[in-house]
Amino acid sequence: MGNGILGVSMGLTGSNLIHAAAGGDEQVDFFIHAYKKLFTLFGQDVYLTTTHISLIIVIATILVFAVCANRAVRQADAGKVPGPFLNFVELIVEMLDGMVASSMGPKKALRFRNYVGSLFIFILMCNLSGLLGLRPPTADFGVTFPLAVITWVLIQFNGFRYQKFGKIKSLFEPIFLFAPMNLISEFSTPVSMSLRLFGNILSGTVMTGLVYGLLPKVLTLIWPAALHAYLDVFSGAIQTYVFCMLTMCFVSDAIGEEI
Repeated sequence: MGNGILGVSMGLTGSNLIHAAAGGDEQVDFFIHAYKKLFTLFGQDVYLTTTHISLIIVIATILVFAVCANRAVRQADAGKVPGPFLNFVELIVEMLDGMVASSMGPKKALRFRNYVGSLFIFILMCNLSGLLGLRPPTADFGVTFPLAVITWVLIQFNGFRYQKFGKIKSLFEPIFLFAPMNLISEFSTPVSMSLRLFGNILSGTVMTGLVYGLLPKVLTLIWPAALHAYLDVFSGAIQTYVFCMLTMCFVSDAIGEEI
């Protein structure tokens, strides 16, 4: 891997792990791998990496699903009898709307259900991509941190929009001596949210990589289903829910009782 690759973290795709474990002279590693140099920005070489490829696959999958869902809705509006796929789509939408409404209230949910729902689906798909032999994009801090920054901007925007000067006043509560700590607390939100998601997904990626690296060549052909069921499905779903729940709680607190 060349110098100056943008992106930090450890991990390896399932297919690479199997290949590394099967080869006697190859060493298992957990780094992001570069495939092609794209361009140079401010003296740094930018490469097409494992994370980018996984993101492209995840985003393409979501887009195909969205197009198919939109087509199914249009056909239903035209009088066609809804099929199982449309019922599945409606189930997902109702579950996400219910989750947002239960956390933020019905009025606030109308404003933020699209964002939280999109965030939930994207993070969940990234976390579950390990089941397909991909390296989860959320195991890269370069993915989780921008997601947390977007949420942080949304928190600050709504805080100043609804609290106005009360947002600044809250930094000096209960007394002005707490201003530095309150300010640090505000800016630590995206760091803590991104590190929580990144750390949990990365640890699962590393544990899976170690297991595949230690398994004999014959056993690498049989995936340990229980390991993936916990690290990819259960843990991935929990971390998705935690990230979205924190987003809803922080945004709701920033708005207050204005709506």
